[in-house]
Amino acid sequence: MSDRAAFRDNVVVVTGASAGIGAELARQLAAGGAWLALAARDADRLEAVAAECRSLGGRALAIPTDVAEEAQCRALVERAVAEFGRLDTLVNNAGIGMWARFDEITDLAVFERVMRVNYLGSVYCTHHALPHLKRSRGRIVGVSSLTGKTGVPTRSAYAASKHAMAGLFDSLRIELDGTGVTVTMIYPGFVATEIRERALGPDGTPLGAGNSPVREREVMTVEECARRIVAAAAARRREEVMTARARVGMWLKLVAPGAVDRIARRAIERGK
Repeated sequence: MSDRAAFRDNVVVVTGASAGIGAELARQLAAGGAWLALAARDADRLEAVAAECRSLGGRALAIPTDVAEEAQCRALVERAVAEFGRLDTLVNNAGIGMWARFDEITDLAVFERVMRVNYLGSVYCTHHALPHLKRSRGRIVGVSSLTGKTGVPTRSAYAASKHAMAGLFDSLRIELDGTGVTVTMIYPGFVATEIRERALGPDGTPLGAGNSPVREREVMTVEECARRIVAAAAARRREEVMTARARVGMWLKLVAPGAVDRIARRAIERGK
């Protein structure tokens, strides 16, 4: 059975589904026959993705949601269960980035905004989904980042939120042992999405189109990233670290942490 086929008739909530990794993940799951509850703030773009998913053979419901608001996360889960009768998989993908040196930040609200979306959004959605996931012996997927494994320059708020996600889900995995609910953490590197255009700068405003510091043509495609997420979730793997360089870095961090710092600095400077 293919990875996508593992999600046939599987009820999946995907946050951050209006663009980037979330939208492509929705399309790939829909092609496998998943039943999707798609969440994001942009209602028009979200409905466009849902329409694509329906054309690919899946069922899809667009539920405009700001995951930074607990009440909206609760409503998202309730609406999904009301529509499909159950919940099998939760993909915590919604996220916002930042790109600035800590000593250049002029609005510290950047930290609160990034933490509310990336970390608390995962807390809220998971808390309200968990009773349903226990009944279905389902899956929790957290889309983190390599910055959730090691800090990198210019990403302090983002790395802090992704470290928090890792701590949350690693702890939850242990608590859920024996319940049938599995937790899969995803650690992508640079992926060609719009997240860097929406990333917050030092004054708390988005960088905007054309200002990405990453060489977008030289990084992982969103299609490949989504394919690996589907495969890891289908197999209920503990985690998926998406680049060979990162896997080597995780080992190297144990024996030569200073070398990992230098690698992280070069990666940011080169933008790939």
